[in-house]
Amino acid sequence: MSGGSPPLPYSMRDVDGGAYNNAKFRQRSRLKMVTQALISKSSKYQCGKFTLGKFLSLLMVSGLVYLLVHKSSEGFVSGELHGKEVQSKHASKDSPNIRTFWRKSPRLPPRLPPNEIYKNSSILHQSPPSEWTSRQKKVKEAFEHGWSGYRNYALGYDELMPLSHRGVDGLGGLGATVVDSLDTAIIMGADDVVSEASAWIEDNLMKKINEKGQVNLFETTIRILGGLLSAYHLSGGNQAGGGDSGIPVTPNKTNPDRLLEVSKDLADRLLLAFTSSPTAIPYSDVVLRDRSAHASPDGLSSTSEATTLQLEFSYLSRISGDPKYGLEAMKVLEHMRTLPTVEGLVPIYISPYSGQFSGENIRLGSRGDSYYEYLLKVWVQQENYHNTSLKYLFEMYTEAMRGVKHLLVRKTTPNGLVFVGELPHGRNGAFSPKMDHLVCFLPGTLALGATKGITKKKALENNLLTKEDIENLQLAEDLAKTCVEMYFVTSTGLAPEIAYFHIEGNPDGGPDGGNKSSEYINDITIKPLDRHNLLRPETVESLFVLHRITEDPKYREWGWQIFQAFEKYTKVDSGGYTSLDDVTSIPPPRRDKMETFFLGETLKYLYLLFGESNILPLDKYVFNTEAHPLPVIRSAVQVSDTV
Repeated sequence: MSGGSPPLPYSMRDVDGGAYNNAKFRQRSRLKMVTQALISKSSKYQCGKFTLGKFLSLLMVSGLVYLLVHKSSEGFVSGELHGKEVQSKHASKDSPNIRTFWRKSPRLPPRLPPNEIYKNSSILHQSPPSEWTSRQKKVKEAFEHGWSGYRNYALGYDELMPLSHRGVDGLGGLGATVVDSLDTAIIMGADDVVSEASAWIEDNLMKKINEKGQVNLFETTIRILGGLLSAYHLSGGNQAGGGDSGIPVTPNKTNPDRLLEVSKDLADRLLLAFTSSPTAIPYSDVVLRDRSAHASPDGLSSTSEATTLQLEFSYLSRISGDPKYGLEAMKVLEHMRTLPTVEGLVPIYISPYSGQFSGENIRLGSRGDSYYEYLLKVWVQQENYHNTSLKYLFEMYTEAMRGVKHLLVRKTTPNGLVFVGELPHGRNGAFSPKMDHLVCFLPGTLALGATKGITKKKALENNLLTKEDIENLQLAEDLAKTCVEMYFVTSTGLAPEIAYFHIEGNPDGGPDGGNKSSEYINDITIKPLDRHNLLRPETVESLFVLHRITEDPKYREWGWQIFQAFEKYTKVDSGGYTSLDDVTSIPPPRRDKMETFFLGETLKYLYLLFGESNILPLDKYVFNTEAHPLPVIRSAVQVSDTV
């Protein structure tokens, strides 16, 4: 037996036991002698001579005897004044005593704050399956409430302004919320929303594509093209019906052929960003009506934007039978393979003119995040090429995660939260303890990379996890906890857009999140300009993936806490949900914007988190960075796919 103190030799244990038994014998003897004396003395007062006064005297003497015996007892250490009892290691568990009858009623357990819930495993197991079904229904109701606000006040616009009851076009004017929401509605079985969104797409989207001007290549690919392709698949595109998604196909609600037709027309225009560029790095912007493309005003592309297009274009090649889409998109990753890195990490800007990185800023937040995500996910999607032509993608991902652990991962003081910081001036510059909420995609990506989508239990049983896989899975869990604490440390229970973390050697403090009961109130600083919340999905995305892989119920409980906070502070009675300006104040000032990803990602991941694991299993589906599920491509020959 290892650990702890060695067991006592038998003779010493026998001496301890004998001493205890002798004391116990003396205690009982004294009690017996006093009792006999009282009985003998009182025997003279039989037949009505035993008065009330004498009875009270006897009761008082008995009480004094009890206290005398109790004081010498080794069974308990007095602690009743504080409402607690501490039992000696030698106290008898079977012998009743007077304290058994005089014991106080047990106190109800205190209510735990959200940031403490994970510490009590008994609480985590109290929610029965029926409770999660009920909670999943609440998420569906929230989705329908969000859609109702958009439908009533902003249908056809990119986004809803729920407080002013109007729509706004901030993503090119293609009705982004409609397309982003369609596969969520299909997954949830929100048939009315499916019908309304499908009808709008069929009647209006192609016309808008022909008329609209400049759009961002990245945003249009992940939201519009990705949403169309996912809806095509989930609605039974190509007359397929293999049942892998676990989602029943509802006939006549959508028109898969029309979805594919619009997808190809849009992708043909977006391809100009690739073919017009002098290098493998595409231009950032496309003018749809002119069928032209150009660089951003500063001449640079975001690294993440240029490298987060391949899932969508590869799947379109798969279902259309035209390889041009996937070939153009994959040229980007093949080029990235040739560029120098810092232990697998890359700067956040790249030039389409030179094909080289610009600057030294390294981070996993904005402009860097989904580069690392798609290294893994494109490899996962193309199952046939895992060990051949696309093996380099997993190798690049593995090297990058080693770089993250070596250069970017730190722990906070005083309580040791694990977080991922930044290198604004490259490897030789100062470390910044800043972490965007966007970085909270990483726990889910690390978990997916470790088990490739199957459960941890199954992976261990089949000896599929390396030591590095296990380390990455542990890092995923540690980072997920930090992401959740970014919520629970604030007054509203909702995370800021950016947080700073206290570390050794960087004692500068700053304003906290406002929740003084949080254990981590002194670990996290939230600066005034970073206090807004945009209804982002990254944390609940990781909770969904980690729950699927670890099967740990705490991830569901955390997700439920976050959902309740969204309901309490962001719901607009007239329809929709709104972003917030300051999550540290009560009531929080509201921003009047419902981002498309709240319906397209945040509520979708919460719904799946509370649901069954056979719906969109992670070893058969890969989610694009806008939460649109696409099937893993298993056959290099067959063009049609199975739902």
